[in-house]
Amino acid sequence: MPTNYLRRSSKASPLSVSRQDAPIAERSVELTVAGHKLVAQFHATQSAAIIYQALPLYSNAETWGDCIHFEIPIPGGRDRTARINAEPGGLYYWTEENRILLTYGPTPISGNGPIRLPRPCNVIGHVDGDLSILRKVHPGQKVALTKL
Repeated sequence: MPTNYLRRSSKASPLSVSRQDAPIAERSVELTVAGHKLVAQFHATQSAAIIYQALPLYSNAETWGDCIHFEIPIPGGRDRTARINAEPGGLYYWTEENRILLTYGPTPISGNGPIRLPRPCNVIGHVDGDLSILRKVHPGQKVALTKL
Protein backbone atom coordinates (compact mmCIF):
# COMPACT_ATOMS: atom_id res chain seq x y z
CA MET A 1 0.00 0.00 0.00
CA PRO A 2 1.41 3.43 -0.86
CA THR A 3 2.56 5.57 2.03
CA ASN A 4 1.64 8.84 0.40
CA TYR A 5 -1.42 10.28 -1.22
CA LEU A 6 -1.84 12.99 -3.81
CA ARG A 7 -1.45 16.36 -2.19
CA ARG A 8 -4.42 18.68 -2.47
CA SER A 9 -3.53 22.17 -3.64
CA SER A 10 -4.77 24.95 -5.83
CA LYS A 11 -2.51 23.71 -8.61
CA ALA A 12 -3.85 21.34 -11.24
CA SER A 13 -3.80 17.70 -10.23
CA PRO A 14 -1.37 15.36 -12.01
CA LEU A 15 -4.38 13.78 -13.67
CA SER A 16 -5.26 17.00 -15.47
CA VAL A 17 -2.37 16.89 -17.96
CA SER A 18 -3.74 17.59 -21.40
CA ARG A 19 -2.29 17.42 -24.86
CA GLN A 20 -2.37 21.23 -24.93
CA ASP A 21 0.17 21.49 -22.11
CA ALA A 22 3.88 21.94 -22.75
CA PRO A 23 5.52 19.23 -24.85
CA ILE A 24 6.34 16.03 -23.01
CA ALA A 25 10.06 15.36 -22.67
CA GLU A 26 12.25 12.52 -21.41
CA ARG A 27 13.12 13.06 -17.77
CA SER A 28 15.48 11.50 -15.26
CA VAL A 29 14.18 10.10 -11.99
CA GLU A 30 15.77 8.31 -9.06
CA LEU A 31 14.33 4.98 -8.01
CA THR A 32 15.39 3.87 -4.53
CA VAL A 33 14.51 0.28 -3.67
CA ALA A 34 15.56 -1.13 -0.29
CA GLY A 35 18.32 1.50 -0.08
CA HIS A 36 19.67 0.77 -3.58
CA LYS A 37 19.60 3.83 -5.85
CA LEU A 38 19.00 3.53 -9.58
CA VAL A 39 18.62 6.26 -12.19
CA ALA A 40 15.74 5.84 -14.60
CA GLN A 41 14.71 7.72 -17.71
CA PHE A 42 11.01 8.40 -18.13
CA HIS A 43 10.04 8.34 -21.81
CA ALA A 44 8.15 11.16 -23.50
CA THR A 45 4.72 9.56 -23.04
CA GLN A 46 1.48 10.78 -21.48
CA SER A 47 1.53 8.12 -18.72
CA ALA A 48 5.13 8.96 -17.80
CA ALA A 49 4.31 12.69 -17.70
CA ILE A 50 1.35 12.15 -15.35
CA ILE A 51 3.40 9.99 -13.00
CA TYR A 52 6.34 12.44 -13.15
CA GLN A 53 4.09 15.33 -12.09
CA ALA A 54 2.98 13.34 -9.01
CA LEU A 55 6.55 12.71 -7.78
CA PRO A 56 7.79 12.05 -5.15
CA LEU A 57 6.01 8.74 -4.61
CA TYR A 58 6.65 6.24 -1.81
CA SER A 59 5.46 2.67 -1.54
CA ASN A 60 6.43 -0.88 -0.58
CA ALA A 61 8.11 -3.32 -2.96
CA GLU A 62 6.55 -6.58 -4.03
CA THR A 63 8.36 -9.21 -6.08
CA TRP A 64 7.12 -11.49 -8.84
CA GLY A 65 9.89 -13.59 -10.33
CA ASP A 66 12.57 -11.19 -11.56
CA CYS A 67 10.21 -8.23 -11.42
CA ILE A 68 9.66 -5.64 -8.72
CA HIS A 69 6.33 -3.87 -8.58
CA PHE A 70 4.77 -1.29 -6.29
CA GLU A 71 1.47 0.50 -5.95
CA ILE A 72 1.08 4.19 -6.79
CA PRO A 73 -1.99 6.35 -6.08
CA ILE A 74 -2.50 7.35 -9.71
CA PRO A 75 -5.36 5.96 -11.78
CA GLY A 76 -4.93 5.77 -15.52
CA GLY A 77 -5.82 3.94 -18.68
CA ARG A 78 -3.99 1.82 -21.17
CA ASP A 79 -2.36 3.69 -24.05
CA ARG A 80 -0.71 2.88 -27.39
CA THR A 81 2.58 1.94 -25.71
CA ALA A 82 0.98 -0.97 -23.81
CA ARG A 83 2.71 -4.30 -24.29
CA ILE A 84 2.71 -7.77 -22.76
CA ASN A 85 6.40 -8.54 -23.43
CA ALA A 86 9.01 -6.65 -21.45
CA GLU A 87 12.70 -5.79 -21.66
CA PRO A 88 15.24 -6.06 -18.82
CA GLY A 89 15.33 -2.68 -17.08
CA GLY A 90 11.96 -1.66 -18.48
CA LEU A 91 9.60 0.47 -16.40
CA TYR A 92 5.92 -0.20 -16.99
CA TYR A 93 2.64 1.15 -15.63
CA TRP A 94 0.04 -1.56 -14.96
CA THR A 95 -3.14 0.49 -15.25
CA GLU A 96 -5.60 -2.07 -13.87
CA GLU A 97 -3.67 -2.33 -10.59
CA ASN A 98 -2.14 1.19 -10.43
CA ARG A 99 1.35 -0.29 -10.15
CA ILE A 100 4.77 0.40 -11.57
CA LEU A 101 6.71 -2.69 -12.64
CA LEU A 102 10.48 -2.89 -13.08
CA THR A 103 11.59 -6.04 -14.89
CA TYR A 104 15.12 -7.38 -14.67
CA GLY A 105 14.56 -10.98 -15.75
CA PRO A 106 11.86 -13.59 -16.35
CA THR A 107 8.55 -13.55 -14.50
CA PRO A 108 6.74 -16.74 -13.47
CA ILE A 109 4.75 -16.70 -16.73
CA SER A 110 7.74 -16.06 -19.02
CA GLY A 111 8.66 -19.68 -19.61
CA ASN A 112 11.60 -19.96 -22.00
CA GLY A 113 10.45 -17.02 -24.12
CA PRO A 114 10.56 -13.27 -23.62
CA ILE A 115 9.86 -11.60 -20.29
CA ARG A 116 6.07 -11.54 -19.84
CA LEU A 117 4.05 -9.00 -17.89
CA PRO A 118 0.82 -9.97 -16.09
CA ARG A 119 -1.30 -7.84 -18.47
CA PRO A 120 -0.48 -5.31 -21.18
CA CYS A 121 1.25 -2.42 -19.41
CA ASN A 122 2.11 1.09 -20.59
CA VAL A 123 5.80 1.69 -21.23
CA ILE A 124 6.94 4.61 -19.09
CA GLY A 125 10.72 4.34 -19.10
CA HIS A 126 13.85 2.32 -18.49
CA VAL A 127 16.54 1.89 -15.86
CA ASP A 128 20.22 1.82 -16.76
CA GLY A 129 22.96 0.28 -14.69
CA ASP A 130 23.48 -2.88 -12.68
CA LEU A 131 20.07 -4.51 -12.20
CA SER A 132 21.53 -7.49 -10.31
CA ILE A 133 21.16 -5.57 -7.03
CA LEU A 134 17.39 -5.98 -7.42
CA ARG A 135 17.71 -9.69 -6.65
CA LYS A 136 18.33 -8.68 -3.01
CA VAL A 137 14.97 -6.89 -2.68
CA HIS A 138 12.36 -8.53 -0.47
CA PRO A 139 8.60 -7.86 -0.31
CA GLY A 140 7.70 -5.00 2.00
CA GLN A 141 10.93 -3.04 1.60
CA LYS A 142 10.59 0.69 0.95
CA VAL A 143 10.49 2.18 -2.54
CA ALA A 144 10.88 5.86 -3.42
CA LEU A 145 10.51 7.45 -6.84
CA THR A 146 11.79 11.02 -6.95
CA LYS A 147 12.73 13.70 -9.46
CA LEU A 148 16.41 14.31 -10.22
